[in-house]
Amino acid sequence: MSPHDPARGFASLAVHAGQEPDAETGAVIPPVHFSTTYAQDGIGGLRHGYEYGRSGNPTRTALQTQLAALEGGAHAFSFASGLAAEDTLLRAALSPGDEVLLGNDVYGGTYRLLARVLGTWGVRLRVVDMSDADAVCAAVEASPPQILWVETPSNPLLRITDIAGLAAIGHAAGALVVVDNTFATPALQQPLALGADVVVHSTTKYLGGHSDVVGGALVTSDDALAEKIGFLQYAVGAVSGPLDAWLTTRGIKTLDVRMQRHSENAAAVAAFLDGHERVARVYYPGLAAHPRHELAGRQMSRFGGIVSVALESGEAARRFAESTRLFTLAESLGGVESLVNYPDAMTHASVRGTEAAVPVEIVRLSVGIEDPGDLLADVAQALAV
Repeated sequence: MSPHDPARGFASLAVHAGQEPDAETGAVIPPVHFSTTYAQDGIGGLRHGYEYGRSGNPTRTALQTQLAALEGGAHAFSFASGLAAEDTLLRAALSPGDEVLLGNDVYGGTYRLLARVLGTWGVRLRVVDMSDADAVCAAVEASPPQILWVETPSNPLLRITDIAGLAAIGHAAGALVVVDNTFATPALQQPLALGADVVVHSTTKYLGGHSDVVGGALVTSDDALAEKIGFLQYAVGAVSGPLDAWLTTRGIKTLDVRMQRHSENAAAVAAFLDGHERVARVYYPGLAAHPRHELAGRQMSRFGGIVSVALESGEAARRFAESTRLFTLAESLGGVESLVNYPDAMTHASVRGTEAAVPVEIVRLSVGIEDPGDLLADVAQALAV
């Protein structure tokens, strides 16, 4: 957006960034551009830089403008999935023999990508508790990595990492600091403003927000890195299609109000579960008992829509996950509807037996925007089964 645009606050940017009315018709909602190719005014005479759908698309450009504005970055890139975004970033930033220092509580697909795909390319992986600054310092001093990869809140145990603190540690060692901001979203947390170099998103989750589109994104203000990412986005081609980009943009326009409701409902569910006789532990940064509650309060404007819970056993966790009625048993998270997930056998099955394995007694709840009374009643009846 230009310096003269009135949109400054987050909610205004979510609605207006990259969304100027159509120049020809005045349509308030920009059209979806499905064309795979673009007429040239003479050989090499490109109109606004568009030549072919893989290299550029106006609908994707609009989404990337929106993403950059929300995260406060200079460059944004939209991909076909979150893992496509991660893979592109890792290839842009690493060479064979380089190392990534990864949290021990991360999305299973990220661990799988590093260990089983890029590992064969020669990328090395080490795991540490990213919420423990002393452990990170020791790991960095023992062998400086090229990338410090942070999830905060983490998936699924909702650990909170000090982004500014880890950015200082990483930069002192010459590492690129990457933050997966999928759980918090830019509505609640701004990693680039806290010192991170790159923000990663699975836009499938809260940004899209309606469980109807798969996508991923990278945002950075590092010009040199952005040039490498842009080249790979074009050369490899795992880009978001025009309809996927448009659906993601539409979802983002309500991100601010949705995250408010997700957070309010999650807080109510966490409070209900906390202290329940059949619950061993509740993982939610909004609870005062969370070990990083104060840090989360400083780093985030709200505490998000994910609540994880430890039941008395793996059997009890499975029974609970299969007994909810309003919470749908399914992969993924971040949609308007509430979902329940059993990580050990679902989202994190690929890390069973590794240092990133999820305890079998854990259930993850993606708390939607339904009536809070209905959500609490459903959790209560599932615990009573």
